[in-house]
Amino acid sequence: MNNGLKFGLIFLGGIALGALGTVAVSRGKLDLKPVAADLISRGIDVKDALMSKVEAVKEDMEDLTAEARQASEKRKAAKASREAGEVQA
Repeated sequence: MNNGLKFGLIFLGGIALGALGTVAVSRGKLDLKPVAADLISRGIDVKDALMSKVEAVKEDMEDLTAEARQASEKRKAAKASREAGEVQA
């Protein structure tokens, strides 16, 4: 079976499954509201967990940046004091 025929059959199967799902939902035999609410609530939980991790990483990066700036300032001050000492000598 070539790839074109294979993908065509998969596409047609997806359309048929979607049509059956639409008919089932429209006739009211399938109540998706509780399933959808549970799925959305779990998605919100995942989003909250990810946002807390992102916030923790963001705080760590801000701390690291502040420490790097302090080290840079210290090196610049040491270099300036050495140059000032060489100029006076």
